[in-house]
Amino acid sequence: MLKLMTQVKAFRVEGEYTKGHQKFVFRKEKRAITKEDAIELVLSEITSIGIYRRQVKNLKVTELKKNEIRDPLIQQLMDNQ
Repeated sequence: MLKLMTQVKAFRVEGEYTKGHQKFVFRKEKRAITKEDAIELVLSEITSIGIYRRQVKNLKVTELKKNEIRDPLIQQLMDNQ
């Protein structure tokens, strides 16, 4: 039986959204297999506070190396991998 091993990576997703008349900038780090999965995790988190997906602009996704991770929980999870 063939087992496929997938590597979980750390990503930083940056972007901005407008709520009311204010612009908010965000930067979130997530663990995911692909960039698309990381974007989906971030969008689902942001839309849970009442923001529409169409309000989120300028998404930039960066794959992180272990020494670039700032979130301590993500860092610990990646160290245990």
